[in-house]
Amino acid sequence: MNKEMTVAEVVAQLRDGMTIGIGGWGPRRKPMAIVREILRSDLKDLTVVGYGGTDMGMLCAAGKVKKLIYGFVSLDFIPLEPFFRKAREARQIEAMELDEGQLHWGLRAAAMRLPFLPTRIGLATDQPSKIMPQLRTVTSPYEDGEVLLAMPAIPLDVALLHVHKADRLGNTRLYAPDPFFDEQFARAAQRCYVSCEELVDRLDSDETDAKCNPFERNLVSGVVAARGGAHPTSNVSTHGDGYGWDAAHLKRYCAAADEDGGWAKYADEFLGGDEAAYQRAVGGRDAIVNLPRQVF
Repeated sequence: MNKEMTVAEVVAQLRDGMTIGIGGWGPRRKPMAIVREILRSDLKDLTVVGYGGTDMGMLCAAGKVKKLIYGFVSLDFIPLEPFFRKAREARQIEAMELDEGQLHWGLRAAAMRLPFLPTRIGLATDQPSKIMPQLRTVTSPYEDGEVLLAMPAIPLDVALLHVHKADRLGNTRLYAPDPFFDEQFARAAQRCYVSCEELVDRLDSDETDAKCNPFERNLVSGVVAARGGAHPTSNVSTHGDGYGWDAAHLKRYCAAADEDGGWAKYADEFLGGDEAAYQRAVGGRDAIVNLPRQVF
């Protein structure tokens, strides 16, 4: 079964009011080519779930978001995503701010089709009693009788992910040194769409790369060829290739948050055309895929 799609075909499957999980974390491995197509669409009232970066900030700035469920919204070297901050401070969005581990546990519960998973995360804080009273506790039915927080499942209508390589059957390869969370997004969702740097006819696993296939192809509804499609976030690879995040572009984007009409100006400059036009506007695909990797 050929699952190849375009970004426009993926976004055409989305509907107002959906709960959409976006993989990657912070400025890493975000499926930005798909996000940009959402920005060009008429979609609205979305609930967006993730460890956010520019994906959440841009969707907030464009008025696409009704609610965010997040563990953080950060660009790392710029600690707080500025368009997210503006939307949050102005109370333009509903927000469910979770500990990173709680979000992971909520996705895992949804992936397992469970109503909740017990955890100690958040206990002995004001979160369950004052900040988020909708969070409940449960008592262990065993001899210990321990009181635990019952982290509710966070089921997704759709997950959007970006990987290094995929085939038209839906097999994926994620060569990131930090392949956190994406598997849980794929498993927590009713449908999963994956963009990739390289799309081939068929991927065959062996003992060297089977571990880089984090979820089964039956979970993948569609694959999109999107070389450079994570820009301006990074897509680093343990194979030595890949690219870092575009610090100069991210600084320019963040500066727009402090300007009158800054988002409209940014959108006019970079989002007025298709993905090919975007890549030309930021210097071309060769410039994207040769961005230096960040060293920490």
